[in-house]
Amino acid sequence: MFAKRQSVLATTAGAPPVRRSLRDNLAPVGRFLTKPPVAVTGAGLLLIGAAALFITVLGDPWAGAPSARATLKREAPVAAPAPSGLEAFSVGAYGSWQDLAGDGGAVDPALDGEAVITLPNGATVSGNGAPVTAPRIAASPLPAAPIAGLSQPGPNGPLPAIATDGRVPAQAYARPFRSNGRPRVAIIVGGLGLNAVTTRAAIERLPPEVTLSFVPYAEGLQGWIDLARAQGHEVMLEMPMEPSGYPGNDPGPHTLLASAEPADIQARMNWLLGRATGYFGVTNYMGDRFANSDSGMTAFMAILRQRGVAFLDDGSMSRRPGAWARASANRIIDEEQNPAAIVGQLNALEALAKGSGQAMGTGFSYPVTVEAVARWTAGMEARGLQLAPASAMTQRPGR
Repeated sequence: MFAKRQSVLATTAGAPPVRRSLRDNLAPVGRFLTKPPVAVTGAGLLLIGAAALFITVLGDPWAGAPSARATLKREAPVAAPAPSGLEAFSVGAYGSWQDLAGDGGAVDPALDGEAVITLPNGATVSGNGAPVTAPRIAASPLPAAPIAGLSQPGPNGPLPAIATDGRVPAQAYARPFRSNGRPRVAIIVGGLGLNAVTTRAAIERLPPEVTLSFVPYAEGLQGWIDLARAQGHEVMLEMPMEPSGYPGNDPGPHTLLASAEPADIQARMNWLLGRATGYFGVTNYMGDRFANSDSGMTAFMAILRQRGVAFLDDGSMSRRPGAWARASANRIIDEEQNPAAIVGQLNALEALAKGSGQAMGTGFSYPVTVEAVARWTAGMEARGLQLAPASAMTQRPGR
């Protein structure tokens, strides 16, 4: 091997040196730089160098800005407590409600809204969703129900009964009333028991002389009646009666039907009247078709008369006598559910009372109705009126 190498050196010893171009000399470097790992690394170094040169020449653009470091800690969410009846109806300062009649009946558009209550048959009723801001009325409790001797066992619960000493539920469960000689106005607020907030507001915000009417399908009905009586309100129970358009317009599963036999009416009333105790009377819920049934109304009134219970209707059945005691409302005060319209109806009741000595109105437990009644009744004494419970408007047949 050594001899062969010597031979090659000897052969080229006298030859001129071979010139190589710059391109040939840089070719190995190019092949090295084009390898992918080397190319990526080089690009990164080039970018870092350019940034360093930029900062060196021009300076750090954020160098003069103030800076601070803070540690952020997210607090665990706290569940809000459920609102009470007062809070739910006092969520804001509604100054425009101070004068319910307003200027020409104008109402702040911000107060518009709908309070929707679902009835047992799935239908809904709605009204202006204004809050009740009237203060809580001091309690003036009535005797707790049941009062001994005024009920008897029934197939679905205790039924009202005339006591052996002659006492009747229509008198024993009524709120005591003594006339002061002034024209008197009675107001019934119904549809209670379906919505806990509106029911509590009516019980706590309305004067005790306002009569409250409860839906028989309400859950915890006896508890609501007990609470109302503890606050001083006399109460009634609503009797669902067949209306026009039935069964598409259905007041509930125990509706009194115009075509029913007396035995069926008896069975349905046993269920309705046995739902609770402590009511002095009942009122109709719907029922224009049932009211035209002579046999149905005769059976209905006879049962109430036998049990010593009064019947007060919404004005649609004023020509039907019967029951232990009777009365009919002169006006429905909230067919139009806005404060100006309701106050207008209440003012009409006032005029009627001053002309004839007494008047009675009935309404549903819309928040706007409860609010309007609470405010309107607050000034009755100054206007020369007396607020009376609805029982004070009843009369015995033949008297």
